[in-house]
Amino acid sequence: MLQLQYITEEQLAGFDQYQYSAVDTNPLSVYIMQHLWNRVVKIVPLWIAPNLLTFSGFLLLLINYFILCFYDWDYTASGSQLIPNWVWWFAALATFSAYALDSIDGKHARRTQSSSPLGELFDHGLDSWATSLFTISFFSICASPRGFPGLSEHMMFVFLSIVLLNFMLSHWEKYNTGVLFLPWGYDLSQVALVAGYLLTATVGVELWQKPLMFGYYITTISMTLVIACSIFLSLPQTMYNIYMAYQRKTLKKDSLYEALLPLVSPTILFFLLTLWVTSSPCDILIKQPRLFLFMVGVTFSSVACRVIVCQMSNTRSESVHYLLFPLALVVFAAVTGLLGRLEEVALKVFTALTTVAHVHYGVCVGRQLSQHLNIYIFSMKKRAQE
Repeated sequence: MLQLQYITEEQLAGFDQYQYSAVDTNPLSVYIMQHLWNRVVKIVPLWIAPNLLTFSGFLLLLINYFILCFYDWDYTASGSQLIPNWVWWFAALATFSAYALDSIDGKHARRTQSSSPLGELFDHGLDSWATSLFTISFFSICASPRGFPGLSEHMMFVFLSIVLLNFMLSHWEKYNTGVLFLPWGYDLSQVALVAGYLLTATVGVELWQKPLMFGYYITTISMTLVIACSIFLSLPQTMYNIYMAYQRKTLKKDSLYEALLPLVSPTILFFLLTLWVTSSPCDILIKQPRLFLFMVGVTFSSVACRVIVCQMSNTRSESVHYLLFPLALVVFAAVTGLLGRLEEVALKVFTALTTVAHVHYGVCVGRQLSQHLNIYIFSMKKRAQE
């Protein structure tokens, strides 16, 4: 693979000075889950690298996603009972395992005295992609197959967008404050996902196709709660934390422009995606819901990883991510009718190229930081000094 130097010398110097700082006030995490993870991490052999735990969890999510792709490519299979019951049991196991591995990797790193900026970047970078995989996999349960109530394709897009923007909000907050305030929604959402898969495996998908209370379905209630929590909890808490950093004179950025810079690319990204969804001549989201939502997730992850690198290295965020330019061309050609019947082909090509570019970026950044910090990504051994 062609090795490109994506990380600048200034950023490498910033990584050398990086110190991890996080605050977790979620009662579910503090009083329940952390006690569980403290016990689980003791089972892990000391010779296993923390990044191997992180990557194993991500691979489980990918396997789960591809299994659901096979049985439910267009999000219509659940209403027809076409998905075998073992798929839901595996989804619950894979989701819980990925959640556990993501929760103990940092503990294992501290336990083995192998904590490094590379480990945190590796963790958060994969999280930026895993967030969409968690969400679009679960849609196979609560989608609206033919003749059944549930999330429509457009509601899936809205739901996914809100989840991803909440992820970005946390890292934008850290970009400005230097502290990662762990969102309350993470542990709650993971427990809810596992419970949802287990209920589906035990009771059946019919659970999601019947009113839960007062004539409202679980999907409607869940969507309302996510939107409400984002507007009335996550956003106000983020603004409060940034304001308090300003009051204490600990803000990392000294101007409003610099503070808002990481939000430019995500804003443009979701503007373009929304324009494509609402103005597509062939209703691209209806025709290719799974492919389109996967593209949303991988493109967002590519944007988010650049922000995370700048945040950790305490360097200036880029103004506009380069992938937004070809995306803008594709969206323009699609909504103006220039693509015609080739719109689906354009989506497939853009998704493939974006995925390859993002994976290449991740591999090159991992290698570059690995060499700079004199460590291996998946091994506890130190690199030989040159």
